[in-house]
Amino acid sequence: MQEEQTPPTQQDTGTVSTPTASAHPASASTAGAPTADKNSQWERDTLERLVMAQINEQRAARRWRIGFRMFWILLLLGVMWFSFYHGRNVANTPNPTAHTALIEIKGEIDTDANANAEWIIDSMRQAFEDEGSQAVVLRINSPGGSPVQAGMINDEIKRLKALHQKPVYVVVEETCASAAYYIAAASDKIYVDKASIVGSIGVLMDGFGFTGLMDKVGVERRLMTAGENKGFLDPFSNPTKTQKTHAQLLLDQIHQQFISVVREGRGERLKDAPEIFSGLFWSGQQAIELGLADGYGTLDSVARDVVKAEDIVDYTRQDNVAERLVKRFGAAMGEAMVKTSFSWVPQLR
Repeated sequence: MQEEQTPPTQQDTGTVSTPTASAHPASASTAGAPTADKNSQWERDTLERLVMAQINEQRAARRWRIGFRMFWILLLLGVMWFSFYHGRNVANTPNPTAHTALIEIKGEIDTDANANAEWIIDSMRQAFEDEGSQAVVLRINSPGGSPVQAGMINDEIKRLKALHQKPVYVVVEETCASAAYYIAAASDKIYVDKASIVGSIGVLMDGFGFTGLMDKVGVERRLMTAGENKGFLDPFSNPTKTQKTHAQLLLDQIHQQFISVVREGRGERLKDAPEIFSGLFWSGQQAIELGLADGYGTLDSVARDVVKAEDIVDYTRQDNVAERLVKRFGAAMGEAMVKTSFSWVPQLR
């Protein structure tokens, strides 16, 4: 019989078996623990940084919102302050020193322009009421505009002159035409440069007609009105003979009013020349010859040689921040609608 042989043991062979991972699970878990802890810590730190970044971003956005709101509140308060408390004119306090009061009339004379009756009359009243002003000088550079605005200013000049017993002089720069000359006619004397443009004593009513173009492109105008003349001077309709006659009568009447104002203001200085009232305009040199102006002069020369008060104080009302905002945002839509509906108004240009 063969003897059973047992497998050699550690003691028998003197060798050591290599342990495997499966044979020692506890040892593997202990070795991987530090790595897992490090990963977990990194994730927590990353999440914390992300959350803090988000919180900081929200705080910054909230601060910007608050800052913008404060800016608009301060802007609104500034606008209100300008509207109610800020002086409208450069000369907003009395000036007892003898001086020449200046009022600028520049650009188109119109309700929506800086050269409007309300502002000019307000400036003139302050200039006349100031005890130091020896005379009022209107420095004009305007092609004309609204006969209504010009008529209001003309009437107020005559009233203030009689009330305060102070003279009014006009100094023409580049242009004093139509409605601008309507205003100038109320002054005591008009001074020009030899190359200034003066006159244009006439009235116009302008616009466009598109009826021929509409026929060519096949567009039909469908206008419904209550009142046979409600569509009078509609650019997409042909005016009737009656409507043309009515418009001409209107223009002729305003023209006669203009002529009367000029004759009253200039008196015997005006030469007997029918072309003066034809709507033509003249150079400053021709204006003097025709009696439309009195002589050559500038603001400084008139203040020095005529008024005898070289110190010049500007009473012109200035457009402030509040008024600009109102013009741009407050009344833009309504004014556009009104202008669209009533664009055919007489103009002294």
